[in-house]
Amino acid sequence: MSEKQAHIRVENLTMAYGDFVIQRDLDFTIYEGDIFIIMGGSGCGKSTLMRHMIGLKAPARGRVFHREVSFWEVQPAERERLMRQMGVLYQSGALWSSMTLAENVALALEEYTHLNANQIREIVCLKLALVGLAGFEDYYPSEISGGMRKRAGLARAIALDPQVLFFDEPSAGLDPVSAKNLDDLILEINQSLEATVVIVTHELPSIFAIASNAVFLDTRTQTSAATGSPQQMLETSGNPDVIRFLTRGSSSEEPTKGT
Repeated sequence: MSEKQAHIRVENLTMAYGDFVIQRDLDFTIYEGDIFIIMGGSGCGKSTLMRHMIGLKAPARGRVFHREVSFWEVQPAERERLMRQMGVLYQSGALWSSMTLAENVALALEEYTHLNANQIREIVCLKLALVGLAGFEDYYPSEISGGMRKRAGLARAIALDPQVLFFDEPSAGLDPVSAKNLDDLILEINQSLEATVVIVTHELPSIFAIASNAVFLDTRTQTSAATGSPQQMLETSGNPDVIRFLTRGSSSEEPTKGT
């Protein structure tokens, strides 16, 4: 089996707003095809870390590599090219309320391709069908449920067949059944598009169901406390903050660190 290739590498990263440091000295690797979870308690900087990786906030120190390219050290035009290889699903879905689902999904195709209207409509219908929304092309966001809006946001995120998909708290506001359905959809998209997936979440059922790799951001120490799959963290980490998080604080004793 060939060795997995790094898709995103974070090296010695410090995140800060002015003099206020959120996390420091972060080092981890996201491999091609991973479903990678950024996890930790409230206020630890999960969403801020995602913003550093998608081009919305520059690091206070350190570097972010997309494959071998130092993302924040290239020219703006090259950084924009890399950003077009990403798809993002925000917590709220972030759909334009005055546009139909089809019009929302079509936006990127109209902006960044030379396809004609019929070709765009065909792709839009395909993407909506992939997320289980065939027949809802002409509905407005206000006319569908919250779970459906999340799926419509995902259809828009995959419109340009991105190489990496970012999700910010995708299960927020969903009931358990809808959250499970979204987890299954993420797994399906990961496999069918062969896309790397990065997810910000603190939802333990999702974390254990779909993650292949992860990083734990520790609020107390302001740095990463563990990396690896969630199950590996649970079995081998000697860090009590990690164990408490992964067991909802119900672990009666700290596990012995693996040898």
